[in-house]
Amino acid sequence: MKKQVKGYLAFAFLGGIMLTSGVLVAMTGYDPDVDYAAVDDPEVTITGTPADNFPDEQRTTFCSSGGDAKSTNYVNEYVIPTECTNPLAIVSDYDGNVWFTETNTGNLAKFDPTTETFTEYDNPTWPDGGRSMMWGIDYAPDGSVWFTDETYDSIWKFSTFDEQYERLSYPTAGGDSLPQKLSIDGSQIIINDFTGNKLTILNVNPSDNDVNYLSIPSALDDSVTADFALDANDDIWYTNWLYQQGGFLVKFNQNDYLSAVSDSGEQFLPLVDFISAYALPVQLLTPNGITFSDDGLLWIVDTTSSSFFSFNPSSEKFIQYVTADPMFETYGNQTGIIKSPISRPYWIENDDQGRLVFNEQTANNISVMDPKAQSLIEYHIPSKNPNWGDCDSGISVLENCGLAQIFDFTISGDKIWFTEWVENKIGVVDTSVPLPLEIQLEQNTLNLAPGESQEFQYVISVGSQNDKLDLFLVASGTHDFLTVNVLDNSADLIAIVDDPGETIVIPTMISASDDALPGTYKILLGTQSGDVTISKFLTVIIE
Repeated sequence: MKKQVKGYLAFAFLGGIMLTSGVLVAMTGYDPDVDYAAVDDPEVTITGTPADNFPDEQRTTFCSSGGDAKSTNYVNEYVIPTECTNPLAIVSDYDGNVWFTETNTGNLAKFDPTTETFTEYDNPTWPDGGRSMMWGIDYAPDGSVWFTDETYDSIWKFSTFDEQYERLSYPTAGGDSLPQKLSIDGSQIIINDFTGNKLTILNVNPSDNDVNYLSIPSALDDSVTADFALDANDDIWYTNWLYQQGGFLVKFNQNDYLSAVSDSGEQFLPLVDFISAYALPVQLLTPNGITFSDDGLLWIVDTTSSSFFSFNPSSEKFIQYVTADPMFETYGNQTGIIKSPISRPYWIENDDQGRLVFNEQTANNISVMDPKAQSLIEYHIPSKNPNWGDCDSGISVLENCGLAQIFDFTISGDKIWFTEWVENKIGVVDTSVPLPLEIQLEQNTLNLAPGESQEFQYVISVGSQNDKLDLFLVASGTHDFLTVNVLDNSADLIAIVDDPGETIVIPTMISASDDALPGTYKILLGTQSGDVTISKFLTVIIE
C-alpha cells in the first residue's frame, strides 16, 4: 500500500488539491485486501467495473458526477465507455488518433476522431485493483506508445501493431522514485523522477536487451525534479525545487557531456562541468510545466498561483505573466473560505504555429498564449465535478460547479485534446473556430515611474455574430505595487444584446506605488464571454 499512497501524495503535493473542506488530501483508494466491514469503513458495492477500486461514497468524486458529454462553440467532450478509468496522460499519433492512459485500470486506450470510437487495450500483467498515476506519455516513430507508471516504478511500451505491452523497470534508489513526464528524443527516452530527485535518460537499443541509462542527480538536497524541455542545441532544461521554498532552473549540456565521455573512454564523467543553474524568482514556487517558444524563450508555469514565466537564456531574465481569475462556478465559495481563487497552470507545450498551450487545473481551462501577439485565449471546459469545489454550503448546492481535473493535453494541428481525470471523459478544443470578439490595446508598452499613474484604454471589438454576449472585464496584474482600475465602469458586467460590430472602449487607470521596483511587468486586459476569455498583455516598464 505504501507505493500506492506515494503517488497520490505527490498528486496533492503538485496541485494543492482542494476538496469542499478546503484541506489537502492523500487519496489511498480501495484496498481489496482490507475487510472494510470489519473496520467499519464505507460500503463497497461490487459492480465488476473499475469503480470497485473506490468505496461507494467516493465514486462520484473519482468516477464521475454523472454528467453526459457536453459541448460549447469551441469544445467537444466524449465519455469513455468503461466506467471510472481515471484518464490522465494523453498523446496523438501521426494519423490524428488520440492515445491516453487509464490510471484506474493500467490500460492504454485509443480514440479515433474520425469514427468517434474508443478502443481500450487490456494490460494482462496489471494486478487486480492496481492504480497508478501515469503522468508521462509519448508516441514513437516505430508505432509504439511509451508511458510512465509511478506505483510500480515502471516504463511501459505498447506496440500499436501487435497490441502487446512490455514493461521496463525504472531505476530507483531507496524506493522514493516517481517517474513522471516522458519524452522520446531519437533513441533516448527522457524522464523526470519527481520525488527521486533526478533526471533520467534511457538509451533504448532495439537490437540489445540491455537498456543503458544516465541519471542526473539534483544539486539541491530533498528537492523534486520537475518537467523538462530541450532547446535548439539539445541542451536539457528542467527545474529542481523545494515545496514553497523556490529552487533552480537547470541546464544540462548533454552533447558536450557525451562527447567528453567518448573522448575519455570512461563510462561516466563528473557532471558538474556540464550543468548550469539559475535561481528561480521568489514568486515562482511550484514550477511544473516547461517548454520553449520559437523565439528561444523558455516558459515555466507555476502550479501554486495564476502565473507563468518567460526566461531569456541570453539575458538570464525572468518575466512574470498572469492568467485571468477562475470563473466563480469553478470554485463556488459556498462556505466563503476561498479568499483569492487561483488558476494553477500545470503543464505547458508549444504548437506548430508558435503558440503556447497550457492547462489551468483549478480554472477548468485549456489556454493558448501567442508570444508574438502577446494574447491569451482561455477556453473553458463545460464538465465539472462538484466534489472538487466549494459547491455545497449545507443549505444550498451551486449548480454546474466544480472541476473536471484536466491534468494533461496533447496538440494535434488546430486541435487540443485533453483528459478529465474525475469525469471519465476526454475532450477537444478546436482553436480554428473564430472568436466572438477581439481585444486591441491603445499601445503595447507603458512607461511609469514609481508613484506615477496613467490613464490607459483598451478596446473590445465585437464580431458579426448575433448572439447575446455577457462580458465580464479582465484586468489582472502580477505585483501588488502595480495596479489597474477600470474607470467609468463600476460594475464588472457589460451586457451586449444583438449588436454585432459594436466597439466598446474600456478606460483604465494604471498606477505604480512609491515602492515599485524597476523592471518589466505584464498586465492582462480583456474580457470573459461565456465559454472563452480573450485578453492581451500590456507591457509596463517601471524606470
